[in-house]
Amino acid sequence: MAIYTKQIVEALATVTYAGTKKNLVESNMVVDDITINGNKVSLTLFFQKETDPFLKSTLKAAEAAIHYYVGKDVEVEIHTEFEQASRPKEEEWLPGVKNIIAVSSGKGGVGKSTVSANIAVALARLGYKVGLLDTDIFGPSMPKMFGVEDARPYATQKDGRQLIVPIEAYGVKLLSIGFFVSPTTATLWRGGMATSALKQFLADADWGELDYFILDTPPGTSDIHLTLLNSIPITGAVIVSTPQQVALADARKGIDMYRNEKVNVPILGLVENMSWFTPKELPENKYYLFGKEGCKRLAEEMNLPLLAQIPVVQGVCDSGDQGRPMALEDTATGLAFINLAQALVTVTNKRNRELPPTIVVGRNQ
Repeated sequence: MAIYTKQIVEALATVTYAGTKKNLVESNMVVDDITINGNKVSLTLFFQKETDPFLKSTLKAAEAAIHYYVGKDVEVEIHTEFEQASRPKEEEWLPGVKNIIAVSSGKGGVGKSTVSANIAVALARLGYKVGLLDTDIFGPSMPKMFGVEDARPYATQKDGRQLIVPIEAYGVKLLSIGFFVSPTTATLWRGGMATSALKQFLADADWGELDYFILDTPPGTSDIHLTLLNSIPITGAVIVSTPQQVALADARKGIDMYRNEKVNVPILGLVENMSWFTPKELPENKYYLFGKEGCKRLAEEMNLPLLAQIPVVQGVCDSGDQGRPMALEDTATGLAFINLAQALVTVTNKRNRELPPTIVVGRNQ
């Protein structure tokens, strides 16, 4: 005996759902996924919540109706689907996160993502619970830097909501748009699409309890930065620059963005990346390719801590390409990132002792 979808729908239309006093079809409870394989029928019924008092009786009535109107030998499998709990308000995002650190640069190409990745790994090595969000929607790099390009996050049901489970690597919880788009295809999105994706990573991911939540932000100042400032209370910002004057000029703009009176996010310190080049065969030699101590002078001028000076070595590039951050190694550069992480902990604790919590931009206006 052939079974048709129309027969199934007509049978379900005879079942009244007590919650609405209408039949299942009129109540829009029949999900459009009915499948028929011989005498096996599979379908899904939609309910507002898992605690629906009429759920079990409705499922039994639906199965009985199919047996009565379609055939008693039909094997019926009924799945259930529930309405997602609404997204919490922005002030309730990231409830288990203690410190949110934005790693920023005014200019691209200064190694900000490398610094972000190694800070996160170094903090994890020091025993802290760490999350890292790659907020660069148009140029994500973290999947490659952590060697998890083929990983695909999955969703879990929690408190009535579907939440994205971050990828874990080297003790760091990690999310990036790079997990969801092709690495060889440009992300041609308007600003609204990018900010929507970013908000989903913040509000609809299961980050859990974290001591430090590192935000690897895009270069410059953009919609992404505004979305972050409008959505979550950033504990403080770390500015990354090379020593050269053109990079320092853009670093000043990044500092100004966070120090703006409407933003008022504390600058925790500066990191001078690519401070000098040391050849592997001449470990005592230092060659200042981009100028000498420019970031150090800027920190002194701005009355900010210089958290670290990171040299240029071949291993930093290789480690990023191979998906194994330098902070995992007990080399001179690896230890430099460990020292940077320790300095970050120190300035963050000082900031938390001396300053009130950051207020999200616009929430107090």
